[in-house]
Amino acid sequence: MRKTLFTAMAVLMTLILMTASRPQSDVRTIYAGIAFYNLENLFDTIDDPRTLDEDYTPKGSMHWGALQYTHKQQNMASVLSKLCTDRVKGGAAFIGLAEVENAGVLEDLCNQPSMKEKGFKYVHYDGEDGRGIDCAALYNPLMFKPKHSELIPAKGYREATGDRRTRGVLHVEGSLLGEHFHFLVNHWPSRAHESLAREFLGSLVREIVDSIQQVEPTARIVIMGDLNDDPDSKSLTKALGVKLNRKNISSDKDLYNPWNDILRKKGQGTLLYEGMWNLFDQILFTANLLDDNRSSFTFFKNEIFRPEWMTMTYGKLKGAPKRTTSAGVWQDGYSDHFPTQIYLVKEVK
Repeated sequence: MRKTLFTAMAVLMTLILMTASRPQSDVRTIYAGIAFYNLENLFDTIDDPRTLDEDYTPKGSMHWGALQYTHKQQNMASVLSKLCTDRVKGGAAFIGLAEVENAGVLEDLCNQPSMKEKGFKYVHYDGEDGRGIDCAALYNPLMFKPKHSELIPAKGYREATGDRRTRGVLHVEGSLLGEHFHFLVNHWPSRAHESLAREFLGSLVREIVDSIQQVEPTARIVIMGDLNDDPDSKSLTKALGVKLNRKNISSDKDLYNPWNDILRKKGQGTLLYEGMWNLFDQILFTANLLDDNRSSFTFFKNEIFRPEWMTMTYGKLKGAPKRTTSAGVWQDGYSDHFPTQIYLVKEVK
């Protein structure tokens, strides 16, 4: 018995000494978080005579006054400041936004304590939407440094679809922790329009991607937005030419969409409509981000951000996003969409 005990202790000591003698790894793993969120009508309280924003004024149908606006800003900041914090202490490096009225509401948003603490800045251009809701972007300047930005209008949209003007595509180019990236932020026409309207935007984004790749063949491009279509819709698979299965990717220039299985196999989405989940809020990217070599940023995982405090906890809408308003009644909630986020990872020696 003593001999057996002595032998076991000797083996244990040997293992401890072997482990202690191994050189410590000098490889450091770095994550970068990228997110998208439709803020559901982040309006100020002032009537802009150029747009149809009257509902979101004190005398409008939403009775949108200082109390509602202040709470909306606080609620948006509470969500945005927590995105991507599971793996990155500082949160998301870049966040695409939909449904913001103007630069003023973004200025107020960045001055919310939880946002100001992280130093968030914004990119915004006034677009052509009739209600005055635009795409925009937030970024943490410690992680992302913009080099160029522009709003690319949807030229020819009315002639091609017969619909009114629609929102353009926000292009932001810059350095993500030292690596060059292009971001394209979208808000495609709603389901009140036929598929043709969203197919037009899919084709427009395809043209933008092609033009970037023509100048920069190895460009890493991230496309995000409220696309008002699911991952397997024609606007994405045909017009934009996105691949839903990694086995079908034949080139680093291909576009990959990691969200289809989450909707079709797991039954999870970002908004609930008539009892059915849709996953309109997507983040897509060029296939060169699927490289297994982690010496530069590569795709790690994607997920819907849906904590319990952002969801309805009772009734027919249990589990759905808790909205700002419902049936015209102020709910002091967040949005009718859940945000989405992806993580990139690289290893540095």
